[in-house]
Amino acid sequence: MKNNFLHEEPLIFEYPVSDNSAVDFDSPLGESENLGGIKRSNPIGLSSLSEPEVVRHYTRLSRQNYSIDTGLYPLGSCTMKHNPRLNEKMVRLKGFMDIHPFQPEKTIQGAYKAINLLSDWLIDLTGLPAVAMSPAAGAHGELCGLMCIRAAHEHNGENERKVVLVPESAHGTNPASASLCGYSVESIPCNSKGRVDLDALNNRLGDDIAAVMITNPNTCGLFETDALRISDAVHNAGAYFYMDGANFNAIVGRLTLKQLGVDAMHINLHKTFSTPHGGGGPGAGPTVLSESLAPFAPVPFVVKKNKNLFMVEHSGSNQSEFSIGRMKGFHGQFGVFVRALSYIMSLGADGLSQVSGDAVLNANYLRVRLSKYLTPFHNGTCMHEVLFDGSFLDGTGTRTIDFAKAMIDSGFHPPTMYFPLVVEGALLFEPTETESRQSLDELIDAVIKLAKKAMKKETPEFFENSPVNAPRLRLDETLAARKPILRWTPNPVLKAAE
Repeated sequence: MKNNFLHEEPLIFEYPVSDNSAVDFDSPLGESENLGGIKRSNPIGLSSLSEPEVVRHYTRLSRQNYSIDTGLYPLGSCTMKHNPRLNEKMVRLKGFMDIHPFQPEKTIQGAYKAINLLSDWLIDLTGLPAVAMSPAAGAHGELCGLMCIRAAHEHNGENERKVVLVPESAHGTNPASASLCGYSVESIPCNSKGRVDLDALNNRLGDDIAAVMITNPNTCGLFETDALRISDAVHNAGAYFYMDGANFNAIVGRLTLKQLGVDAMHINLHKTFSTPHGGGGPGAGPTVLSESLAPFAPVPFVVKKNKNLFMVEHSGSNQSEFSIGRMKGFHGQFGVFVRALSYIMSLGADGLSQVSGDAVLNANYLRVRLSKYLTPFHNGTCMHEVLFDGSFLDGTGTRTIDFAKAMIDSGFHPPTMYFPLVVEGALLFEPTETESRQSLDELIDAVIKLAKKAMKKETPEFFENSPVNAPRLRLDETLAARKPILRWTPNPVLKAAE
């Protein structure tokens, strides 16, 4: 085989079938194999690889992967944080790693205590009195909060409230979750400063509004400075104030949701509290609830009685009379709970406050240094992420996507592109708090170099063809989105070669 695995690595299925094997099996004893007439009659179709070949295959694949462990990951609105290895050590403690959800409660009191302690921390950090731990991730947490809101309105005899208002600057899962919960969704525009248009919101509030969903800080990287006015207006209209917690990393330890008048917010543990994130999971989305929504929290949840902890499993009991019921099997993503608790306890309240401060500081360092070459969406101070529009590329023949693809050849993962949708040609950077000034300067220097190259207007082909040194080059992204190949089929050339 050619040694070109940095650029191309076949699937494990595509290796030629051979007589090699990583495992030796003895022949079955006796004449009967006890397979009940279902013995395989044809080859399984998998390559027979030796152990070194298997190890090399997956190692080469890992070398093609970009991750937070290999470099700065500036994806805005995703908070791709470093995951301290202490977290991994804690989650692999035998008492946590080997437990089973069907064990007797008396044998898992330590796990219950960990869940309960994490709940207490989340309640303290948000200032709200209750938290539902079972939602599996952010959107699931949104659905939990909205279901509690719907249950509260129904309990109060206000079934006519069928509309949820979602600003243009909110996360895209917000309207999807509201729709899934049975609500009609209406959009509220942003003002010229990238924040919720308070006049437009006030003009739409009425007896048919169930809730308003605000992302704060919003997806433009800006704090909603009218949050208290929004809260007052929403409550005066008889609706509930839902806050998307995806950007909680920017404010954790600095203020509480109670101060903002929030009724419900999901917390992405896999963003704010450092647990693994991306690639489909795992995630966790505990949802904190105000006093008026707490009675409707889903089961199961941990309660304390006579110094012991036990799980309330069913709705309708004394502890869960008005519960919306169960949203997920068992209690949620326990491994993520342990990692998040490890992170929180290793930092403490003062450390978490520093985390949010450093995240905001790093984003504003990018903003100041890059604003001479890129065009910031907002000229003032941002929060944990900084947003640029695509106007710095006007007249150069280079598009935002071309510029971002060229960053790959510079050794950096591109930032979020074309999001939020309200900003033309958006580039959204979020460096997080663990990046040093040195790593930020390396990113900044690479971006400035590309910006200067684009400004010359002589090299659009360079950007159009980028990247040229990546394992995968330019893809037809429109075709991939509309006609994805979801099932592997044998390559006829390889089949012939066998």
